[in-house]
Amino acid sequence: MACVLMALAAGFLSTVGRELPAEAALAVSGSVVPRSKLLGSLAMNERPTHVSEPGSMFSKELANTGVRLPEIGFGTWNYGGGVEPLQAAIACGSCLIDTAEAYGTEEIVGKAIKGQRNRVFLATKVLPRNFKRRDLVAAAERSLRRLATDHIDLYQLHWPNLTIPIEEPVRGMEELVDAGKVRFIGVSNFSVRDLMNAQAALRKQRIVSNQVRYSLVERTIEGGFLQYCQKNGITVIAYSPLATGLENIRSADPEGILRRVAEASCKSEVQVALNWCISKENVIAIPKASTAAHVIENMGASGWKLQPEHARLLEDRIRCRRRGALESAARRAVRWGMQMMGRWV
Repeated sequence: MACVLMALAAGFLSTVGRELPAEAALAVSGSVVPRSKLLGSLAMNERPTHVSEPGSMFSKELANTGVRLPEIGFGTWNYGGGVEPLQAAIACGSCLIDTAEAYGTEEIVGKAIKGQRNRVFLATKVLPRNFKRRDLVAAAERSLRRLATDHIDLYQLHWPNLTIPIEEPVRGMEELVDAGKVRFIGVSNFSVRDLMNAQAALRKQRIVSNQVRYSLVERTIEGGFLQYCQKNGITVIAYSPLATGLENIRSADPEGILRRVAEASCKSEVQVALNWCISKENVIAIPKASTAAHVIENMGASGWKLQPEHARLLEDRIRCRRRGALESAARRAVRWGMQMMGRWV
């Protein structure tokens, strides 16, 4: 049965896209470029890409906690860059670092933040197999040791566990908050229904964030999820905001819209793609960076705003995927079946 459902889910991985007329106006350094000149610049093919270095990054409040986080953080899934890029990010003000027990990167993060823990907002995640209350508390203790810290700023349930009642992990979470070992509770990859159930099960705390996949080419959350989080003051942490590689965005962009908007904005394609993501209310992004130079480029995505006309071009002319209800239900059924078999996805 699981194999059938998996095949069904795979069948819905098609992309969709729409096209609308392209009009744009560009503001650079406070000046407005005439529309005719802008359209000419968008048509250029040889103009070199600009990489903007960060000035002052914008920040956003984490839910309604009073804590402000940079719009661009640092994600460590599949990370192998060592301590230097992480320390460069901290030094430049990108203080949000996200890891997970499943990533195998907690120890390197712990080394990177040694001696400067008070400058970092540290987020990590617990695997679904550890969602029993005692198992969750024990998993948190192991993460604390690997991170070489006495507290986690944001502790997140990594995926829904469809075989364990949500009351189990949230009780463990609240126990950790009461003990001063966790400051805030978040989730990851939760649907609106999962999110509502988790919040209802909490007695004293609230869910402050949901970490989900979001990029120019993966826009499933725009089908109601993003709006729910915005309405309820829940921060959306976008992982894979560059679609796990800029080439994946380019392959959905045969007209070269991303490159053309980057040229017109005097930014790099990476910076434009990230800025589009964080331009959404309540959304922050956690791209990965393997070098200090990459850190600088990522951070340059904040501190400025895309022109609305450019944002519409990106949204209307780059093909994207939005999973429908049927595919989402199939994926959920597959996850349930695999979790029942002991595979914690």
